[in-house]
Amino acid sequence: MTVQSFWNHKKTWLIIIHVSLAILFAVFLFFFNQVNKVDLVNTQGRTFEKAKVVAIVRDNLAEDGKRYGNQVLKLQMVTGKLKGQIVDATSDSGYLFGAACRKGMKVVTITSISGNLSVSSVYSSDRETVIYVFVALFLLILWLVGGKKGFTSALGLIFTFICIIFLYLPMIYKGYSPFFAAAVVVILTTIVAIYLIGGYTVKSLAAILGTVSGVIIAGIFAATFGYFAGISGLNVSDIESLLFVGQMTHIQIGGLLFSGILIASLGAVMDIGISVASAMSELYLHTPALTKKQLFAAGVNVGRDITGTMANTLILAYTGGSLSILILNYAYNLPYLQVINSYSIGIEIIQGISGSLGVVLAAPLVSLIASQLIPLQKQNECQAPG
Repeated sequence: MTVQSFWNHKKTWLIIIHVSLAILFAVFLFFFNQVNKVDLVNTQGRTFEKAKVVAIVRDNLAEDGKRYGNQVLKLQMVTGKLKGQIVDATSDSGYLFGAACRKGMKVVTITSISGNLSVSSVYSSDRETVIYVFVALFLLILWLVGGKKGFTSALGLIFTFICIIFLYLPMIYKGYSPFFAAAVVVILTTIVAIYLIGGYTVKSLAAILGTVSGVIIAGIFAATFGYFAGISGLNVSDIESLLFVGQMTHIQIGGLLFSGILIASLGAVMDIGISVASAMSELYLHTPALTKKQLFAAGVNVGRDITGTMANTLILAYTGGSLSILILNYAYNLPYLQVINSYSIGIEIIQGISGSLGVVLAAPLVSLIASQLIPLQKQNECQAPG
């Protein structure tokens, strides 16, 4: 195949290449996910099944409108070994388990079977359909509002989800460095997401290089901050459960905190990366007489207008995620020295500041890279056959 032939059928060949890469990646993920997991708890004979409430034998609604104790129910099993059978069950009034059941309601049960005996209790209401409907609605709205760009953005989101579930988690479980696993996911998702949105252009390449650099710098800064502050991944709130899992598996528990910071900051850094690169590309398209220095300065100025709001976005996101901690500290009127030196507050500060630093540094990094690459785009386009 000659270069001229490739350019004449570029779209066809790109489709073939994309489909081939997608198939190869899917095959790799299939074999990579063949993991023999350690049984951390004994679940023999216990399964989660779908059921439908056919009758409420005894309710637990009190006169004050609150629920106390358990509901006693009749359930028709929809899945599992007892499918189609009517079974007795209970539903707790807890906030994390159980549900306020009503006749006809779809629920998920914890069913234990031993010989001819079975015990069922309601785990929660069946939210599966609602979740998938809302996700599908979100992707549809993204497509309708964003058009082709919205559709490719939806594809990028789906690819990111696949990478986290089927690549990042298995890598962590198999004992890979959490930082390395996060870096791999960051690089892959950044390349795919930005190329889906921006195409195979110089601005996309600049955005990719700047985004990956910004996220990695954020992770390094977080690790450095944690080292001097005496904070590690072993100081998180659920460390007891994590340590037990770490003892039974190859998971490197200590690196999870800083690995998570890389992934958490990716979206905001990617946003500013593609925004700055696109603005610089558009500016150079209409003003090709700009020197590289002038183009870089323009990119930095555009970045300054974006970094403030994006950094604020990350800080607010982390603050929203830690509201329960802040409210508890405020309600108990804890002294300043206790609050500022607590591990929970220190971790939130590390996450917020490190992610924001990645956003702030991404702008000049993308500006520098784009100012060197964008002026070459016109020359390359002129040299391309056809």
